[in-house]
Amino acid sequence: METIVYNAKGQERGKVELPSFFCTEVSSVLLHEITTAYLNNQRAGTHKTKTRGEVSFSGAKPWKQKGTGNARAGQRNSPLWRKGGIIFGPQPRDYYTKMSKQKKKSSLSMAFSAQLKNGNVVVVDSVKLEEAKTKKVAEILKNLKVEGKKVVFAIASDTDFRMAAKNIKNVVVENIKNVNAYQILWADKVVLTSEAIDLIKERQSV
Repeated sequence: METIVYNAKGQERGKVELPSFFCTEVSSVLLHEITTAYLNNQRAGTHKTKTRGEVSFSGAKPWKQKGTGNARAGQRNSPLWRKGGIIFGPQPRDYYTKMSKQKKKSSLSMAFSAQLKNGNVVVVDSVKLEEAKTKKVAEILKNLKVEGKKVVFAIASDTDFRMAAKNIKNVVVENIKNVNAYQILWADKVVLTSEAIDLIKERQSV
């Protein structure tokens, strides 16, 4: 499958042959599974509430059992009382969800295929900047007509482009070697460089 290659000014520079995995049949079940796993793995799992054994209260009985007119009470740390312990509250846990290499590889192919099918993949010959300035990146976004959207730039190496794009909201610059299916699906537009396509082809063929 061929697609148009643009330069940083938004002008057509020819066409490029996309790897075969851009035509992968999409499985919504697998993409949901891999997305859920990715989001789970971002969680710190440090949430914590105190049980009745951990709150700071005396263990003394608040008042005698009978004759006060009050309901019976044994301790002030009861979950029924204000500032008492929490019943079945969240405790620290590890949310890590393991995914096989094959699933990661397949889901990435599906993510690229889905975005290409929806017309959300843009190929540019290069994004090298003469100087690392946010204004230059904003110009490229405008020229490529992806301004004001959630954009992922998948490039071949860490360059000044990443630094220059940091201050632009909802623009992510990622090394093609580290890009994952969630990032691709999150984006409204995926911008690939010609060099990045060659590298991702090697990565997916292993």
